[in-house]
Amino acid sequence: MLGRLADLGGFGLEAAPALIRNGLLGPVHPSALARVVEAYRHFHLTPATGSAAAAARWPDRPAVVDEAGTLTFAELDARAAALAAGLHRRLGAGPGRTVAVMWPNDRGFAEAVAAVSRLGADLLLLNTGLAGPRLRDVLRREGVHALVADPGLPRVDFDGPRTGDLDALIREGGGAGEAPIPRRAGRLVLLTSGTTGVPKGAPRRLSPAGVIEPFLAMLTTVPVRGGEPMLIAPPLFHGLGLLWYAAALVLGCPVVLMRRFDPEAVLDALDRHRAGTLVAVPVMLRRLLACAPRRLPHLRVVVCGGSALRPDLATAFMDAYGDVLHNLYGSTEAGWAALATPADLRTAPGTVGRPPRGATVRIEGAGGREQPAGQVGRVLVGGGLTFGAGGGSDGLLATGDLGHRDERGLLFIDGRDDEMIVSGGENVFPQEVENVLARVPGVADVAVLGVPDEEYGQRLAAYVVAAEGARLSAAELRRAVKEELAGFKAPRDVEFVPSVPRNPTGKVERDRLVRGEHAIQGVGHPESRPGV
Repeated sequence: MLGRLADLGGFGLEAAPALIRNGLLGPVHPSALARVVEAYRHFHLTPATGSAAAAARWPDRPAVVDEAGTLTFAELDARAAALAAGLHRRLGAGPGRTVAVMWPNDRGFAEAVAAVSRLGADLLLLNTGLAGPRLRDVLRREGVHALVADPGLPRVDFDGPRTGDLDALIREGGGAGEAPIPRRAGRLVLLTSGTTGVPKGAPRRLSPAGVIEPFLAMLTTVPVRGGEPMLIAPPLFHGLGLLWYAAALVLGCPVVLMRRFDPEAVLDALDRHRAGTLVAVPVMLRRLLACAPRRLPHLRVVVCGGSALRPDLATAFMDAYGDVLHNLYGSTEAGWAALATPADLRTAPGTVGRPPRGATVRIEGAGGREQPAGQVGRVLVGGGLTFGAGGGSDGLLATGDLGHRDERGLLFIDGRDDEMIVSGGENVFPQEVENVLARVPGVADVAVLGVPDEEYGQRLAAYVVAAEGARLSAAELRRAVKEELAGFKAPRDVEFVPSVPRNPTGKVERDRLVRGEHAIQGVGHPESRPGV
């Protein structure tokens, strides 16, 4: 690590003090260091290496805390090694084959991903909410050879070898000897969110040269501390949860996991385990704020990502829990692209911050030209955490987002380019309308999208969830938009719904709104509707 910091020149020197403070840089016993090097030589840059390296440095430190109790790093690594042997023996898992893991947030996920990556197999992380034809399509398209699925999930229609009894495989594998060491690392495949279609796999092989600079930049900007408990609330199968699980392994942080998100239980766990870091998505922060405020003196860092963080939510959360909030911007394909600090969010609550060292963010206009401050364009990113180039100029990846920078260089995301609404020749970004409506007293949640219109091509439709006991009217909501934005941005349709359908990371599932799955039957376009 010291050698790699030296390679980074001035940044390495700047980063060293912060990395010493958070515990990443520190004295390591020669025997432990030898085991870390051996783990990397065998398993490359994978979860297997993270688990083995943490076990070498902090064998007796808690690694995972879940409903079943506590596993130390040494126990986690030993169970992963035995599970790898069992998966190889019983399921034929190994190099050149794809193993899908479908597991909620508990120790089973940590054991399974470390075991699969020990074998050099391609690791596909499945959304635990997938089912039916969508899931079958993903398994077929990704060429899945074997499936590791939690037995508590609905039955998966899959004809290949499968298991849900990790304990049995660990017992069997523990007496079968070590699994063969792979010649090269398998790929990590994450699924895109699939909010408007079938989720697609985005494969990645990480290299130290591409990852280390942005990863170290994150750890020097976000003041996490080595050995300090970290509660990761988003699904670990999603990029946000997986990124911070990797950070926890690197820093030797005990990870507190919960199979389902319950705001009161999360607050209890933060207090009970004296967690210094919480990782969450915006809808989780909103649900935490709906609970009675708690005094959490140990909570120093809250990392938010996965979907758009509304300005009012950022401000309200920091008002309640202090200036601890960091907003992470990225995507499954792009990885981590920008980070907003608490100071950034106080200055400009709607910003996603700035790109880390080692990453590039470009705002591209017509003809591929860089847009000046204040002008909206396509957001292109590049760096070691991206899955690959595509759709942009200069080898950069098009994120599918539209955004702009302000005069200070802060980045703002205006919306998705495929969600921009053109109504009567005028361009409207749903997110800016949602942000206004979300500030109206009595609005608990809202989503805005375009629907076909014979006269204007498209018109704006707002789907609104009223807070309990609130009485809202369509006229009131349209008036609120007109007071802050141009009149043509006021939604013509206002529909009150019991909930806005969202995926596990909080992104709106817009196709379900279009199909009316969550609409209140017979409401149409009401002038008033009591809270639901």
